Amino acid sequence: MVWSSLEVAAIWIPPDLDPLEPHVMACLHHVRRCRYELLGVITAAPWDDVGQLMAAGKVDVVVVSDPDHLPADRRPRLEIAGAHMLPPPPDALHVAPARRRPRRRRI
Repeated sequence: MVWSSLEVAAIWIPPDLDPLEPHVMACLHHVRRCRYELLGVITAAPWDDVGQLMAAGKVDVVVVSDPDHLPADRRPRLEIAGAHMLPPPPDALHVAPARRRPRRRRI
């Protein structure tokens, strides 16, 4: 058995998008540049079907040509915690002054 270390990608183009060619070409270029193993180009399926491929572990990466093509309520939904960090509370910004011993006088 040969194990592939490549991540598997699928290209998803919304079914109502026309013309498809520029979007497919942009996604293919991205897949080639990132050296993903291409599962296929999905043009006739809704986003939910792509989500099922991801949930089943058949696809590691979904490539789209424009983030506006993604539905707002898509599943699975991924969020990066660092991108949405809350500011620290005001008292956390207060730093106590460093305490040092008094200087000795040299004679």
